[in-house]
Amino acid sequence: MKENKIKVLSVAPGQPPAVKEIGNDLASLQAEVGGLIECISFPNGCVVVCNEEGKLNGMPTNRRLGADIICGPFFVCDTIRNGDFSSLSKSKIAEYSNLFAEVPAFSGAEPELEPRMTFIGFNY
Repeated sequence: MKENKIKVLSVAPGQPPAVKEIGNDLASLQAEVGGLIECISFPNGCVVVCNEEGKLNGMPTNRRLGADIICGPFFVCDTIRNGDFSSLSKSKIAEYSNLFAEVPAFSGAEPELEPRMTFIGFNY
């Protein structure tokens, strides 16, 4: 069953992570990240929800995630079997608070900040 409001871990550029309750509808999710949403999955079912156009729009650098840098605000939430977003448990809040606790300093010259696209061709 879809929750009307979800408890998320909100991560703003230059700020420590904060627990927040947000609406679980498209308008609320987009407002939280300042535009179109993109989801990046973790193996445990949690997702980072960030602005799909953060780099293109020149949003401030926020955190490293794998081999990339997220620009603009983002939040972490859990998902349920059908893919709907759901609230984070206390243990997952602690896990992701620890993961994103460090507020990194970026020079602005990092190669990951260059917008890029990957095209994959298929031979039939």
